[in-house]
Amino acid sequence: MLCTRVRSMVPVLIAALLLTPSSFAFDTPLSDQAVRQAYFLGQRRDESLASFLEKYTRQLPPPRTGPHISAITFFTPFALVAQLSSERSTGYSAQQAALDHRDQQETVKIIVHILLTDSYPAYIPRPTGSRSGSPTGFAPRPYNFWKDFQVQVFAGDKTLEPFSSSGQPDYICSEYGGCTLIGATLQFEFPAEDFATDSATIDVNPPEGDPVSVDFDLTRLR
Repeated sequence: MLCTRVRSMVPVLIAALLLTPSSFAFDTPLSDQAVRQAYFLGQRRDESLASFLEKYTRQLPPPRTGPHISAITFFTPFALVAQLSSERSTGYSAQQAALDHRDQQETVKIIVHILLTDSYPAYIPRPTGSRSGSPTGFAPRPYNFWKDFQVQVFAGDKTLEPFSSSGQPDYICSEYGGCTLIGATLQFEFPAEDFATDSATIDVNPPEGDPVSVDFDLTRLR
């Protein structure tokens, strides 16, 4: 009798597991069908991909003073597969996209864009001469100035640590030669499983000017 009862409970337990909603607001882990949908979204030759990815980025107004934190992006695993597909259009198949995704850990990528401003420019005064007490002109701002920016990411009330982080300076170059520093792009990667919440917050504290805080409603992202 006991064995019969155990056997009868198994289908009920399986059905309960299947009906239990995911603890993640966005899609993770991605199903084979979701990977395929993201692949074809990235392969389109119209504005549908750009329109879709717009909701993953928050554009921010210029500050009164200091550097401009111009945009912050929160890319989910689905958005990353679509973006990768758009970058590998020639000879890249849905089958290859599925194989590429199968071998990788699902991640979230957060991107912070920084622009220089009149009050936080590309050229800064040189240190005052220690003997004469007079300035010696201007010098280019260090290319790795972005290391002075502090970025914190929260999933709900929990502070997260990225497993990968990087930054690179951004330049604008003239056709006649010469390039000028205009800002920097910072990237942070986290395991997707870290975001088992309905919201995420990214705080950016620049060395000058006001800090910036951006909230993402993860229920609105796929």
